[in-house]
Amino acid sequence: MSLLESQDRIASVEIFVVDLSQDTPYLGSLREGESVNRSGYFVRKGNRTVYPRKNRSLVVRLRTADGVEGWGETYGLVAPLATASIISDLLTDFVVGRDPGDVEIIHDDLYDLMRVRGYTGGFYLDALAAIDIALWDITGKIANQSISELLGGTLHEKIPAYVSGLPEDTLTKRCELAASWKERGFDAVKFALPVADEGGVAELTGLRNTLGGEAKIAIDLHWSLTEQNAIDLAKELEPHGPWFLEAPVPTEEIEALARVAETSGQRIAVGEEWRTFYDARLRIRRNACHIVQPEMGHTGITEFMRISRLAMEHGLEVMPHATIGSGIFLAASLQASAALPCVTAHEFQHSIFEPFRHFTGDAMRCEEGSYFVANSAGLGVEPSEAMRANMTLIPA
Repeated sequence: MSLLESQDRIASVEIFVVDLSQDTPYLGSLREGESVNRSGYFVRKGNRTVYPRKNRSLVVRLRTADGVEGWGETYGLVAPLATASIISDLLTDFVVGRDPGDVEIIHDDLYDLMRVRGYTGGFYLDALAAIDIALWDITGKIANQSISELLGGTLHEKIPAYVSGLPEDTLTKRCELAASWKERGFDAVKFALPVADEGGVAELTGLRNTLGGEAKIAIDLHWSLTEQNAIDLAKELEPHGPWFLEAPVPTEEIEALARVAETSGQRIAVGEEWRTFYDARLRIRRNACHIVQPEMGHTGITEFMRISRLAMEHGLEVMPHATIGSGIFLAASLQASAALPCVTAHEFQHSIFEPFRHFTGDAMRCEEGSYFVANSAGLGVEPSEAMRANMTLIPA
């Protein structure tokens, strides 16, 4: 069923890489033994995962025949041109000419194109996510409604935010940074185990001593542990009251994840790497988590809502993930979150949000511990001239 009746049709799709370069790499300075290769990438030894020295994101602009613009965004940190090629070479001509109000139908049509070949994740679904967000943006603008209204109504005008990452070189400085955010009204923080140089217990102890007993302190384990190591660490952390443990074991190890969730004694959060309802169902039906963290940059709005509603049916909390981006998929995430009663918090990538909040209007605010959700048509954001200056058009 179409979300609205409109004679307008999608006329064009444009793709941009956005430069989000910063002096300090994501998560902080390179550690001993980490070095940048000729392609501009390096590997964090703590989780064996590749990161770019200079951050990027991938943005799309869809235009209708009547001139309505819709903005979308997807994960662009690693090999963004791979995702761009999928959009330009394959998806564009299956989107042009379509009614934007058929957004969920279009999503499922694009998903079906490659499912038989096994393209049910990765770059292909990232490409689909960008298109999906832009279609929802157009639909909201034509209907003159925010996306949260299109999704059933705005339940939250503001959403609790937790500070994610403490990109300083020593534990003392990381504690000071956390304390500075507490002074600004943020009582929840998450640190990353791969850059907790003195170990997770020392990091949590230092932060607990700094922030006090009431602060919410989560630990992102970055899929870096074995099942037994995750359980052992959880027991060591228990006296210091962690809020939740995120991504304890490799994502493929679903049964191990379920055992960690069952026996660790801690709340387990997962989901940022999922693309679809099917990914979520595999874990949720095995009782393998307590908190679901859909990442809008990977899911798009359609799958974000399907994942979140499944979580809600099983009585789970939803705390959306926020990866590195220009803010477009963050706006989409906040709009979707505002329509969900099960959302209890949302990640706040302060080291990205503050330097690159390049949008017109006042639609992207995170203050005194909360995001404030825009009530404008569509996503509620438009790239400013400053952002457009950092956008490079990818030739079709």
